[in-house]
Amino acid sequence: MIDFSPSKDQTEIQKLARRFAKEVIRPAEIELDKMADPDEAFASDTFKNVMKQAYELGFHKMGIREEFGGLGLDPSTTGLVWEELAVGGVGITATLLAAPVAVLFISILAADRQDMVDKYVIPYCEDDCAEHITAWGSSEGNIGSDGSNYTDKNVRHETRAVKKDGHWIINGAKSSFVSNGGIADLFLLFANVEPDKGICGSGIFLVPLGDGVTRGKAMDKVGMRALNQADLSFDDVKIPEDYMISPPGDNYPIMHNAIKTVGNIGVGYLAVGLMRAAYVEALQYSKERVQFGKPIKEHQAIMFKLFETFQAIEASRALLWKASWTLAKQFMGDLKLSAAARVFATNNAMKHTVEMIQVLGGYGISREYTIEKYMRDAKLLQIMDATNEIMTIKGAALM
Repeated sequence: MIDFSPSKDQTEIQKLARRFAKEVIRPAEIELDKMADPDEAFASDTFKNVMKQAYELGFHKMGIREEFGGLGLDPSTTGLVWEELAVGGVGITATLLAAPVAVLFISILAADRQDMVDKYVIPYCEDDCAEHITAWGSSEGNIGSDGSNYTDKNVRHETRAVKKDGHWIINGAKSSFVSNGGIADLFLLFANVEPDKGICGSGIFLVPLGDGVTRGKAMDKVGMRALNQADLSFDDVKIPEDYMISPPGDNYPIMHNAIKTVGNIGVGYLAVGLMRAAYVEALQYSKERVQFGKPIKEHQAIMFKLFETFQAIEASRALLWKASWTLAKQFMGDLKLSAAARVFATNNAMKHTVEMIQVLGGYGISREYTIEKYMRDAKLLQIMDATNEIMTIKGAALM
């Protein structure tokens, strides 16, 4: 029999995340959203303090194995936490989601490389000041959705890695959509090694911040303004030969899809948390706002909107729980299931944040309330880490 009851440990960390989201993330996220210059926002004490507190609680290392200093939580437990944190704010939560990507891959693909574990994974897990943040770079100016074009040999990453004297020399650039790109100190980089193989000719490299690595200005976005996204450039960057942690070839689509599977689930939980935040604000308003002699929640048109949003939250969460369970049961999970969960949740987040604004009427478009921010944030979730259209195509192809 399926049991939806969380364990005692899951309940405790869920409560911790809920309290942190309410007391720390939400006020910080609202303040950061209002800052006109995104670079100033990420240099601010507000951003630094919320990240430091998140690291102190271990939210940056939940999925990393305990033997490396992580919390070793399973995908279902981390999903519960991501949802709770996202209720406070999806920008900060997305920052934490992306923060461990490079060290997580080391812990999985190079777990026997004690030198890498000692140099990158353990210091990241021991960090309680948010000094270490990682990012992954695949998309480029001409490579977005084509990053999944595994058949056309003319499509390839323009960022190149060339072997010379026992090292890799990397040149190229990544687009402005690299999450944590402007604040990370370690990058999981996709760079072409064998051009004749197209996109599958790319290897996956570990590139630390150093000579030749330039982090660009933070993108000035309509929503999710508390998530740093910035371009990267690489000018004759020299890294050791063994810093390629996944070679080019037939294995490339597997690794790329593995990242997409995990990313889909994370983005989906952001959407559920966001819907919850919008729903709660609209529901509370509907109890207080009186029109035609009664609270507007008692008007059928408003009741329908609230109930349909409640339905969307519950259905989205259930689909994500299954995707998380599948990820825990089998290596790399199920890409089509994660795509279904992500597309369903994010499309509903866009639809229902708009509907919750409608509940507030004219006040919904005022920045006096937070609800207009939820709508702006929701739009980015339909595009983040591949568009919903691309994930639908990929999911359908796997049916």
